[in-house]
Amino acid sequence: MLRKSILVLIPVNEEHKKKLEEKAPCANFKYVQKGEAIDELEVQNANIIIGNAPIKMIRGSKKLEWLQLESAGVGNYANNNVLPEGAVLTNATGAYGLAISEYMLAVLLELYKNLHLYRDNQGKSNWSYEGEVKSIYNATALIVGAGDIGGEFAKRMKALGAYTIGIRRTNSKKPDYLDDLHFMDDLENLLPRADIIALSLPATNLTTGIIDRKALQLMKQDAVLINVGRGNAVDTAALCDALESGHLLGAALDVTDPEPLPKEHRLWKIKNVIITPHVSGGYSLQETHERIVKIATNNLDAFLNGKNITNIVDRSAGY
Repeated sequence: MLRKSILVLIPVNEEHKKKLEEKAPCANFKYVQKGEAIDELEVQNANIIIGNAPIKMIRGSKKLEWLQLESAGVGNYANNNVLPEGAVLTNATGAYGLAISEYMLAVLLELYKNLHLYRDNQGKSNWSYEGEVKSIYNATALIVGAGDIGGEFAKRMKALGAYTIGIRRTNSKKPDYLDDLHFMDDLENLLPRADIIALSLPATNLTTGIIDRKALQLMKQDAVLINVGRGNAVDTAALCDALESGHLLGAALDVTDPEPLPKEHRLWKIKNVIITPHVSGGYSLQETHERIVKIATNNLDAFLNGKNITNIVDRSAGY
């Protein structure tokens, strides 16, 4: 076996390095820690890259055999002429379900229990009652994108007494934590039934603008929309109109379109919106970090020893 050049761009400690190097004892490892500059020549010379290398640096590489992303979404990495022909592309699906589903539960409860209003009141030393609240119990949760992240959210909704409906693009086998499973073609029929609409979709041509003005009008007047996938799945202007008119109870957005959200954008000023700067995943939770390293380590072993690699991306589908 030729001596592989492995470029590691994810944050790693000494224990992480040990685990990786045990899988490839004869390889040359180069680590670039967070905040350090990435050398384009090192990217071009790498046989294996673990982490999201800049696309402009990858393009044109003749040596790259496998790229392991640290993200669940693949974005433009799946585009033609980014990776060399024959190179394997894998993502980090399975690492983020815990962190992001807990975020989704947190923001849903914040809106359901008026906690965002009480937090605003606290800043004004205002001791006031903010009205009735809602419960997840007996609510209908529509999970659009019932993969790792959506599936983990569905489990939490089910545990709290909600009726769970999942939407997937493929795989019709229904897991126990979903009461119903549908394909994307049924979205318009399902939206009027849902109290909670949770989006955890990748960015593809099929998902862009999937929640448009018509879709928003189909939702219940007291529905909550949660988006942790990609901002361009939602028509932002139409969402602002729906919220300002009182058509929705609220929205929780960890992703927006555009992103970052400009300071002057009207969305900031809508009181029943929770906005976070794309932080529900990432490395904020240590367990997520450990899961990313584990996926990379296991796939490194598989790649070098002819075993089954997990999380292989279908580049034509974009996920």
